[in-house]
Amino acid sequence: MKVAVVGATGMVGQVMLKVLEERNFPVTELIPVASEKSVGKKVKFKGKEYDIVSMQTAVDLKPEIAIFSAGGGTSLEWAPKFAEAGTFVVDNSSAWRMDPTKKLVVPEINADVLTKDDKIIANPNCSTIQLVMVLYPLHKKYGLKRVVVSTYQSVTGTGKAAVDQLNAETEAAVKGETTENIKKVYPYQIFKNALPQCDVFDADDYTKEELKLMKEPKKIMHDDSFELTATAVRVPVQGGHSESVNIEFNHDFDLAEVRKILSETPGVVVQDDVANLQYPMSFYSEGKDEVFVGRIRRDHSQPNTLNCWIVADNLRKGAATNAVQIAQYLVDQKLV
Repeated sequence: MKVAVVGATGMVGQVMLKVLEERNFPVTELIPVASEKSVGKKVKFKGKEYDIVSMQTAVDLKPEIAIFSAGGGTSLEWAPKFAEAGTFVVDNSSAWRMDPTKKLVVPEINADVLTKDDKIIANPNCSTIQLVMVLYPLHKKYGLKRVVVSTYQSVTGTGKAAVDQLNAETEAAVKGETTENIKKVYPYQIFKNALPQCDVFDADDYTKEELKLMKEPKKIMHDDSFELTATAVRVPVQGGHSESVNIEFNHDFDLAEVRKILSETPGVVVQDDVANLQYPMSFYSEGKDEVFVGRIRRDHSQPNTLNCWIVADNLRKGAATNAVQIAQYLVDQKLV
């Protein structure tokens, strides 16, 4: 089983290698791929060092699976070349997500849509994944009518340069220095700030991140009968995305039953004991694969409506883990 990890030196790529190792994925030959400037450098996997190779070299090696985390432009150019060589591509960028010819997959929800013909498979947006992990089992029971989500997204969602910005600004503040000369990934300081802008602005003054949250769940759940709106905010947290979610159902619900449904959903952990101050927090989600949900309560402002708080590690279940789970499904179902 030859497995290529494209973008192996990036934040998500590094976590992908870690998750492949932790899950003992059946890799017989690892092919780490990165940009031309990284070719020849080394990455570690299962205690062994591997040389980083170029895209073309990786295509020529014809891996069975290639897991991409290298940006949309790279995916659009190279994923078809891997696919033509017979490789299954699991792509973490936004390049293929809304392509009607490509499947958008969260394994716990819709892995069964995959076939041998699906050579390019899209990994959803990080915020979408944790959202649908909670929405889907409740939708099956009560029927979604409308969802309002506000995100509190960590800087790791932007990448290493954003982490560097936050750390540099924090250090400057401790030393009493100005932050003016610090290289900024965001349009403003992120330290002691909250930016109501994730990604660039697009249609109707929504950001691309908000539009992903509004469109992707419908495709994953193969259902456009409900409405969804979103506001995405970047906060000075290093890892783990949080979401405040208001869910209006077609049918009424029982809170105890909601908690039971979610607690029995694979990959979801209910942390909802306010008497003991137990609820999901980004700090405790780091390094974990589960999606955590809490602050589950009825919205008294209108019927059949629920409030909850959802947290997950955006680099793990929000990216690397979900991609590896897709690859594992391909192996388990003997599609590859």
